[in-house]
Amino acid sequence: MAGASGGSAPGRVERHRVTGRWPDLRKRVLSAALLLPAAILGIWLGAEAWTALMAAAVALLAWEWARLCGFSTQRLPGLALPVLVLGAGVLGVGGAWWAALAVLAAGFLGLWVVAEPRFGRAVPGFWLAFGVPYIGLAGLALIHLRGDAAGLGNVLFLFLVVWASDIGAYVAGRWLGGPKLAPAISPNKTWSGAAGGLVSVMAVGLLSAYVMGSVAAPLRTVLVAAILGLLAQVGDLFESWIKRRFNVKDSSALIPGHGGLLDRLDGVLTAAPAAALLGVLLGPGEALWG
Repeated sequence: MAGASGGSAPGRVERHRVTGRWPDLRKRVLSAALLLPAAILGIWLGAEAWTALMAAAVALLAWEWARLCGFSTQRLPGLALPVLVLGAGVLGVGGAWWAALAVLAAGFLGLWVVAEPRFGRAVPGFWLAFGVPYIGLAGLALIHLRGDAAGLGNVLFLFLVVWASDIGAYVAGRWLGGPKLAPAISPNKTWSGAAGGLVSVMAVGLLSAYVMGSVAAPLRTVLVAAILGLLAQVGDLFESWIKRRFNVKDSSALIPGHGGLLDRLDGVLTAAPAAALLGVLLGPGEALWG
C-alpha cells in the first residue's frame, strides 16, 4: 500500500506543476478554435465578406469599450462610439479614406467634449472618446489592407505574425519564466516571453512569406515581421493596463468563459494601422514582406 501511494504521488505533483504552469492553456485553445476559423474564412472569401466581418467586429469592440468606460451604447454619449467607427468604415469602403480619418478625428474630439463633464463616473469621458481612434483606425486599416490587390496575402501575413507573437510569448514566458516585463501592468508577462514572441514572429514571418510567394528580401521580411510583432506586444500590454485601470479581469463575457473580443484582438488593434500605413507607402499590389 505504501509503495502504491508513493508511486502515484509524483504523478499528481507533476500534473499539478503542469496545470500551474499553463493555467489558461485550455482557455486560449478554445478561444482560438472559435475565432480563427471565422477570421481565416473571412479573409479568404474576399473583400466584401471581410468588410462584413469587420463591421460586426468593430460594433462588438465598440460595445465592449463603452461598457468598460461605464457607458451604455443604447443611449448617448455611449451610442456615439459605434456610430462614429461604423460611419468611418462606410466612408472607407466607399474610397473616401481622408473623410473617414476626419470623422475619427472629429469624433474623438467631439465625444471627449460631450462626455468629459461626467466627472462623477469612475472613468473620465476621455477614455470613451479614445475608443473612436483606437477601434476605428484598426477597422479602417484592416478594410484597406484586404481591399488591395495583394490584400489576401497581406492580411494573412499580419494575422499570422500577430498570432505568432501571442503564442511565442505565451509559450516562452511560461516555459522559461524569469524577470517580469511590466509587473505593475501585467504580472504574468516576462522578458523571456517578449523575446520568445519576437523570435517567433521573425520565423513565422519568413515561413509565411515563403509559402505565399517568395522571400526576395529576407532582411526586410524579418524587419517588418519584428515591427508588427513588437506593436502587437505593445497592444497586449496596453489592453492589460486598461483592464487594470478599469479594475476588470476581462473586457466582457462575450466569449463565455474566455473573456471578450478586446482580450483576443488587442495585438491586432495596434499592429493593423502600421501594416496599412506600410501598404500605402509601398503602393497598390505590393506585398508587405517584399
